[in-house]
Amino acid sequence: MGAGKTTAIAAISDAAPVRTEAVNSDRVQHSKELTTVGFDYGEIALDGGDRLRLYGMPGQDRFDFMWKVASEGALGVVLLSDNSRPEPLKDLALYVESFRAMAERGAMVIGIGRLGSGHTSVESYTAWLAGQGLSLPVFTVDVRRRDDVLLLLDALLYQIEAARLLADTPHA
Repeated sequence: MGAGKTTAIAAISDAAPVRTEAVNSDRVQHSKELTTVGFDYGEIALDGGDRLRLYGMPGQDRFDFMWKVASEGALGVVLLSDNSRPEPLKDLALYVESFRAMAERGAMVIGIGRLGSGHTSVESYTAWLAGQGLSLPVFTVDVRRRDDVLLLLDALLYQIEAARLLADTPHA
C-alpha cells in the first residue's frame, strides 16, 4: 500500500487510466488519503501494434483474493516496494510468496521506491531474494517518471522472453 501502483500506471498509460481509489479507511497501514480498492487499468502500445494491458491491484493483504484472479491471466508482475516503510523486506516477502509461481518462472521484477528514505539497500533486497532461491531484477525507481516505469516493463518483458527461449531450447 502506498508504493505507487496508481501513479506508475498513470505515468505510462497511453490514455487516462481507470482508477479505483476510495478514501483510505486503514490509516494504521498507511496515512495516505486515498487507496486502490479495485483494479486500476491502463494500456501502452508496443512495437508492432500490440497493446500491453496494465493492472494495478490493491496492496493490502485483505485483497489477496484479487491477486489470485489477476495473476491467472497475467504475463508477469511488476512488484513495487516502498522502502520508507518500517519493514520493506517483510512486505516484499508477502507479495513474493503470493506471486511465487511467477517469480520462479522469471516473470517478476522488483521496483524499489523511496530508497533514500529507508535503511534497506538494493543489495539487501537481492540477498533476500537469493535466500529464497530467486534471481530477479531489482531496480530503484521513481514511479512518477515514465522512463523509470518503462524500464521495469522492459526488464519484465525481457525476463519473460528469456524464459520462453530457454523453455523452447532442446537440452542435451
